Amino acid sequence: MVGIANTLVGAGLMFLLYNVANCSYWVSSAANYAVGSAVSFFLNKYFTFQNKGWSWKQVGKFIISVGLCYVVAYGIAKPLAIAILADQNSRIQENVAMLVGMCLYTGLNYLGQRFFAFR
Repeated sequence: MVGIANTLVGAGLMFLLYNVANCSYWVSSAANYAVGSAVSFFLNKYFTFQNKGWSWKQVGKFIISVGLCYVVAYGIAKPLAIAILADQNSRIQENVAMLVGMCLYTGLNYLGQRFFAFR
């Protein structure tokens, strides 16, 4: 349930910004990352991993984890989508890249939170 709620909020915002508000790939995906990270921190901390402690160190680890996951996931997704969809226009390439980036980010972020931020 946590993952579904987080995905709906973040992805909805990302695709609205990109396709309706005409924001760039990086602005749209960063908005997904920022909003999704805030929702993810609280939902995963308290519900998924049932971590009741609180410290600034934990917040710092969370920020490092999601930051690295974002850069890796979306950094891989865009060139990959462009290479695979070379015959498509940039809107299609970037929409697919955001979808792929979101999937990569979700998996990497789970691992980062599970084994690093909320150990």
